[in-house]
Amino acid sequence: MTRNGTLGVAVIGTGRMGSDHVRRLDEVVSGARVSAVVDIDAARAEAVAARVPGCTAWTDPAAAMASADVDAVLIASPGPAHEAALLAAFEHDLPVLCEKPLTPDAASALRVVEAETRLGHRRVQVGFMRRYDAEFRQLKALLDGGGLGRALMLHCTHRNASTPPGYTSRMTINESVVHEIDVTRWLLGQEITAVTVLRPAPSDDAPAGLSDPQLVLLETSGGAVVDVEIFVNCGFGYQVRCEAVGERGTARAGDAHGLYVNAAGRWGGEIAQDYVVRFRDAYDRQLQTWVDATRRGETVGPSAWDGYAAAAVCEAGVRAQETGLRTPVALAERPGLYAADEATTDEAKAGEAKAGETAAHETSAEAAKAGEHRGR
Repeated sequence: MTRNGTLGVAVIGTGRMGSDHVRRLDEVVSGARVSAVVDIDAARAEAVAARVPGCTAWTDPAAAMASADVDAVLIASPGPAHEAALLAAFEHDLPVLCEKPLTPDAASALRVVEAETRLGHRRVQVGFMRRYDAEFRQLKALLDGGGLGRALMLHCTHRNASTPPGYTSRMTINESVVHEIDVTRWLLGQEITAVTVLRPAPSDDAPAGLSDPQLVLLETSGGAVVDVEIFVNCGFGYQVRCEAVGERGTARAGDAHGLYVNAAGRWGGEIAQDYVVRFRDAYDRQLQTWVDATRRGETVGPSAWDGYAAAAVCEAGVRAQETGLRTPVALAERPGLYAADEATTDEAKAGEAKAGETAAHETSAEAAKAGEHRGR
């Protein structure tokens, strides 16, 4: 580590997500600093680097990783560029936080898994940020503790206000439902074995050629069934919910809307307009957890195997979209390096996220740990 033990991080990709992570590392997270930024657009990289003292700008990820000032890598570039960046990080044995997807398809994701396995130790944490959301952590703890009995079903809702130009029906699975796929595997501790996609008549607000909304059905190795309403042009905001139905009760995450106001003859709260706002605290917690673990010499959180499994389920989901048929999921054999992923979670390792903790308490504790989220 450089500069008084502070982790020097190279951020690859300076688009919306990458720039937000640069800000987060610079203003929110403790124990790390942005030592380099990388983008194929040199001018954009230089503009981002200029805002951070001591940060250098690069156009070649491999060259940046070879810098003595880089101790870890955060990949926020487009998905097709992830495999090359991950393999370059492995060559330098650098810890990596990789935004989803790990890679855009199961074959390339499996290559990453195999390359990391050859290293003999984990280096990758995949950016499935919902695992760090206060409400989802409480739901996970409740399920793990048996408070609802055996989980029978999950009812999930994923709504976006609108889609950008070029958004396709495939992207509803690969870019959106991929989060529900990971949440299902994480909450239940089970693999997804089959996918079915039902497509009602499209909303009048859906762009031409886009099937929206859709209902995605997931079956798991433990016999649970999960339904996901994906509606990416709902018009009113960004909503993510997950209700677990167990043998002895139900619990739902995602209903909190922040401040509730009664004024001027009306009542209500705000609905976030995008994921960056809704999961802001989860992104903060995810990045702080990665930095803390990296400084301890550990790799925790969603693994490369989790990224591969999500990619394999997404491929089955796209086939189910196209055929209208129930489509089995084909998974390779899980390498021994990831065997612990089957039985443990970050929360269990750290003894955190006890059922019954309030979101306010958890967020407050994390803020104190990160230096009261300076710069907010």
